[in-house]
Parts: sequence; C-alpha cells; structure tokens
Amino acid sequence: MSERSALRSRLEALTRELVKFGAVGGAGVVVNFAVFNLVRQLTDVPVVRASIIATVVATGTNYLGYRYFTYRDRDKRGRTKELTLFLLFSAVGLVIENGLLYIATYGFDWDSRLQSNVFKFLGIGLATLFRFWSYRTWVFRTLPAREAIETAESFLDDGSHRPSHPRSGSRK
Repeated sequence: MSERSALRSRLEALTRELVKFGAVGGAGVVVNFAVFNLVRQLTDVPVVRASIIATVVATGTNYLGYRYFTYRDRDKRGRTKELTLFLLFSAVGLVIENGLLYIATYGFDWDSRLQSNVFKFLGIGLATLFRFWSYRTWVFRTLPAREAIETAESFLDDGSHRPSHPRSGSRK
C-alpha cells in the first residue's frame, strides 16, 4: 500500500469516526437541550444546576451511543476502566460546558432564556472538542493490530475448513 493510499485510508476512517461521533453527539445535544429547557420551564432549579442535570442525562445516553455505535469495533475488555475513564472525561467536559454558562450567567448577568441557550450551546461546542479527543485517545481505545486481526479471523474461521496453503500439496 502506497503512502498516499495509506493516508487516504486513515482520513476516510477518521471521517467515518467523526460522522458517527457527530451523530451520537447530535442526539446527545437534543437530549441535553430538551432536558435543560424542560427543567427550566417546569421547576425553579437555577440555570446552571438545570444545565448540569441535562448534561448528566445526555452523558448517559451518549455513552450507550458511543459504545454500541461509534466505537463498537474498539477494545471491549476492561469495561469498568472504560466507564470510569468515560465518566472522568465527561466530568471535565461538564465543567467546560457549564463553566462557560456559569461565567455568562453570574459573571455577566446574561441569564435570559435565549442567552442561557446560546452559552450552553457554546459550552457544548468547546466540551465536544475535548470529549472527542479524550474519548478516542483514552476511553474507546483501538485494539492492537494483531489482536484485531485475530478477532476478525476468529469470526471467519469456524474450524470446519482451513484455507489451503499453496505448498501443502493441494494444487489443481
């Protein structure tokens, strides 16, 4: 494989990953905003607390989407470690997302519904950049190449047939 085609292949894989990550994240944003605005409308919970509640709910739905859709082909061993890292990095993302909302609300007194939604959206955007990097780097790690090949071969080889080797004497 030439260097150019290897690069093209890696870019195509990254593009597919970004699209899947974006689809799950987009659904998470819808959940996040729906819960945020429902909590704000139906309760007297302060704006940042309502946002934290919404972020936690969206984080739960996102984990399921990332594990079983975006990164379903990644290493599945050590789920406890995976979930722990996911929650740790999600907590950092929560601080980024809601920190911006906190500054806008309490630092600049920008707390109308529109302003809150705008700053929540901006916070989600910043936190998403961090989450994408951390999830793909630390949480949903790729299998080492040898293990990936062995895993794929185990699905293909059920033991009932063996590929004939050219030197095994089975020439036609």
